[in-house]
Amino acid sequence: MSKFASFINADEKFSIKSDVLPVLNEGEVLVKNLCTSICRSDIHTYQGKRIEKSPTILGHEIVGIIEQLGPHSPLQDLRGNELKIGDKVTWAIYASSPDDTLSKAAIPQKAKDLFKYGHEQITETSHFHGGLSEHTILRKNTPIIILKHDLPNEIATLINCSVATVAGAIRLAGPINNKSVAVYGTGMLGMIACSMLSKMGASDVIAIDENLTRLKISKQFGATDICLHNEVLQQKVDIVLEFSGSISAMQNSITILKIGGVVIWIGAVFPQSAVQINAEYIIRNLLTIKGLHNYNNDDFINAVNFMEMNHTFFDFESLIKKGFVLEDVEAAFEYATNHNPFRVSIDLT
Repeated sequence: MSKFASFINADEKFSIKSDVLPVLNEGEVLVKNLCTSICRSDIHTYQGKRIEKSPTILGHEIVGIIEQLGPHSPLQDLRGNELKIGDKVTWAIYASSPDDTLSKAAIPQKAKDLFKYGHEQITETSHFHGGLSEHTILRKNTPIIILKHDLPNEIATLINCSVATVAGAIRLAGPINNKSVAVYGTGMLGMIACSMLSKMGASDVIAIDENLTRLKISKQFGATDICLHNEVLQQKVDIVLEFSGSISAMQNSITILKIGGVVIWIGAVFPQSAVQINAEYIIRNLLTIKGLHNYNNDDFINAVNFMEMNHTFFDFESLIKKGFVLEDVEAAFEYATNHNPFRVSIDLT
């Protein structure tokens, strides 16, 4: 038997249940979950701001240990290392057909047969697919990467959502070395972005937010300068990464770009009003606007590489509120909702 937190909706919320683990299908891998962290999208679902098919198992920022390899399961991880029982692993939040046109175009997160961990409905044939559970069954075609055992569990949970998404945003932005970059939103993704950009040689990393406390913290994570959202930025930049999802931030992000600048919008993943854009301004200033939802396999690899090399350089663990276990899931979400920490983790060991 394996325990999990079943989520229905914003009114009924969580109940702790248990069920028998099924026999693994072809290509599947059984993982014993070690830790899960609560992503902002989980909180939006908990609050009813976004609706998932239910009952479901929330949580997609997960790390675990391989407990069983199913028939014809993958022999190697995404970096070419042999997969074995006992390996500490992270996996992409998606599984999809590698033969699909979108997968071949390096957009597997939107390809045919898409399966998303932490976002699927519990059915008779589909179960144990979220982080708020003692186990996860990794579906066929799930990108998996082996981690070093000395990487702290709480930090490792960030890789397959927060860090990989930031890696994707930076990929879309283009070369970073000697470029000036503004980072809108200093939540977990913004902190990771500042850290990545500083390590990639950005000339300036300017954090922008309405929260002065978080702005000050960003200077410990690579920001070279800070700016309150309602203040005028004193310089124009080559690149903007917009993580807040705020309409005003997205509109402002265009105005602070140099001629030929690029802005990546990442944060607006919830229902909202339309953004107002001046087309003439975009055209005359040769600006580029790109959107990113999730990430691809290369971004995932880059995310793991970054965290393995830099988790002792930047104190990411200090951004994570610990102390919750699976039975505390309701309290963990209440804390995340009421106190708005960077992340709340749930220990599943």
